[in-house]
Amino acid sequence: MSNEAETITSLDDIYQIGAFVQITELYDMGDKIRMVVLGHRRIRITDTLEYSFHTEENLDSVATPDLPLETPVPQKEKPILMVKVENVLHEPFKLTEEVKALAAEVIKTIRDIISLNPLYKEFLAQLIEGGKKVADNPVHLADFGAALTSAETAQLQEVFEETKVPVRLRLTLELLKKELAVCQLQQQLGKEVEEKVNKQQKKFLLQEQLKIIKRELGLEKEDKDAVGEKFRDRIKDLNVPSHAEEVIEEELSKLAFLDTHSSEFNVTRNYLDWLTSIPWGIHSEENFKINQAREVLDEDHYGLQDIKDRILEFIAVSQLNESVQGKILCFTGPPGVGKTSIARSIARALNRQYFRFSVGGMTDVAEIKGHRRTYVGAMPGKIIQCLKKTRTENPLILIDEVDKIGRGVQGDPASALLELLDPEQNSGFLDHYLDVPVDLSKVLFICTANITDTIPGPLKDRMEIINVSGYVEDEKKSIAQTYLIPQARKIAGISEEQVSIHDPTLSLLIKSYCRESGVRNLQKHIEKIFRKAALKIVQGADGAVEVTTENLHEYVGKPLFNSDRIYDETPAGVVMGLAWTSLGGSTLYIETSLKEPLPSGDTKSQPSLEVTGQLGDVMKESSHIAYTFAKGFVAREDPSNDFFKRASIHLHVPEGATPKDGPSAGCTIITALLSLATNKPVRQNIAMTGEVSLTGKVLPVGGIKEKTIAARRADVDCIILPEGNRKDFADLPEFVKEGLEVHFASHYNDIYKIAFES
Repeated sequence: MSNEAETITSLDDIYQIGAFVQITELYDMGDKIRMVVLGHRRIRITDTLEYSFHTEENLDSVATPDLPLETPVPQKEKPILMVKVENVLHEPFKLTEEVKALAAEVIKTIRDIISLNPLYKEFLAQLIEGGKKVADNPVHLADFGAALTSAETAQLQEVFEETKVPVRLRLTLELLKKELAVCQLQQQLGKEVEEKVNKQQKKFLLQEQLKIIKRELGLEKEDKDAVGEKFRDRIKDLNVPSHAEEVIEEELSKLAFLDTHSSEFNVTRNYLDWLTSIPWGIHSEENFKINQAREVLDEDHYGLQDIKDRILEFIAVSQLNESVQGKILCFTGPPGVGKTSIARSIARALNRQYFRFSVGGMTDVAEIKGHRRTYVGAMPGKIIQCLKKTRTENPLILIDEVDKIGRGVQGDPASALLELLDPEQNSGFLDHYLDVPVDLSKVLFICTANITDTIPGPLKDRMEIINVSGYVEDEKKSIAQTYLIPQARKIAGISEEQVSIHDPTLSLLIKSYCRESGVRNLQKHIEKIFRKAALKIVQGADGAVEVTTENLHEYVGKPLFNSDRIYDETPAGVVMGLAWTSLGGSTLYIETSLKEPLPSGDTKSQPSLEVTGQLGDVMKESSHIAYTFAKGFVAREDPSNDFFKRASIHLHVPEGATPKDGPSAGCTIITALLSLATNKPVRQNIAMTGEVSLTGKVLPVGGIKEKTIAARRADVDCIILPEGNRKDFADLPEFVKEGLEVHFASHYNDIYKIAFES
């Protein structure tokens, strides 16, 4: 058929060459008829005949008279198309090499197609075992090959009508090659899809098998049961308080009824994870051996005697009580004196776990107290995190930079520390996330601060403050030789034979470059020396590198500090005071001078006092108090002296670029004013410190150790201190006090006698 129509109404609807077939089986399928036909030979239409039959009556006897085609068919009759045909035979051919090759290629292609598509296997049986021996007959082979393909009807008809066997074979081969290409593409697509599906299916199957295997071996139970059992195992050997145990059991019961994919399940699981991670009842075995602890502390740090004694006292009390106890200590002092680093040594000496966190700049209360559980990403505060990490109830927690704590929109962390650092309250510390009281009474809290002024009063009240005043030159030298130089050698990879630093060089380095109280800057300078020495060694320096006082500047540059003394001899109106700075102690000159010559006779000019030197509010107040007291003192001691009634005085503190403030220069300013008024220079090589009240009382000041060291450095042999600081001076090491003439004054009259003695 040349089209898709089911009923043929004209000879134009069919091809001129077709096949003569025999109907072997017939099946009535209602609207359609199914037939099995057996093909015999090709036939060609040569002529046509037309007959008709009645559709409603005389159905059994159909008339078929010889009628011309133009005769009209009677009503209720249908035409029957009949044709004359002749057999179509193929042209004779010879079995040439070309034909054989074509036949062989057709057979090979058929085999390839069958190997790719198992549906054609029955055709293979016909090819090999067929009675007609298809494989040996090119005529049958061409027909068989074409029938095997799923080519279009027109292409198959072209093969069918071809009478030249070699041409027919070639056409068949073309169709088979196209069919093979389609089969290969189909197989490739099938493989790709199959691989993709198989991979997913295989993964799923393996996972399911793994679950079953684990369940059989008891390695894994159902998700919820496994989670609940894991949490119960954690607290099995712990001494969990009853209030915490109730919460844990309640949460475990709640967990059992929750869907594993719900958000509430994850929140509850995380909460239980934290609750069961706290080391309820676990504490590390503490070291109560005093001598062993002393060895550890001395091994790691030089000096810091107050701190070491306090820790040994702590151990002694714990030993007598036979119980592990906590305490809150606060080390205050300048930067670089070893406040933070000694905390780790204390933890080692006590055999406690160590945890450090800095509160410098912290503005969020949740960092300490935790978040509410309802918040996304909620977690406990640092203290609970510490307990989870250290796995003990008695760690040493270092809270660093407590004087630099901030205050932001999320609350005031300094106030949040009150509960944490209160010995009366921290046995039941309540974290917002856990919402279960946790005992922190066994924790040893150590805080560090540079100054105590910025620590809020209520917080300072809860801490035991230990002042770490810093190191004198001899102590710095010992620290450098014992710790800093060996450490710097190790970092630089230099042996003792390669580089040597002499003692005088070390003294010069400390005196001219590293005057601050701490040793951090000294450590940097020593590391700088070893780095430059390493460069010289690598560049091929001859022999060992020696760092001497003469060549020190080649390694660390020009000296930063030249001398503490501006005056070899102080003139009238100039007095040396002592001050405390962030670098430790320093000498501070108070200079007074007349702004203009004293007017003579009865003049109406007003006496005045001008203050310069970038003084803060406290020092400005001190200068006014001193001015008032000095005027009264002169009026009492020498009524004839009218200096203050006429003089316009200029008071200056050198180094105007440096801000200065603090309540310790009162007596020095009074002495300078009296020296100017009486035109007498004070005793040479004398320095003083102390604040004076309006009535002349000398008030105690701080930083006595630093100020004494500064006086020694400036070659002062006599210092005057307030009576209230007698105890502070007595606590100083002997090598600091050695060779100093010290006077303690309770009233300014005492100072006047010493400063202006002939």
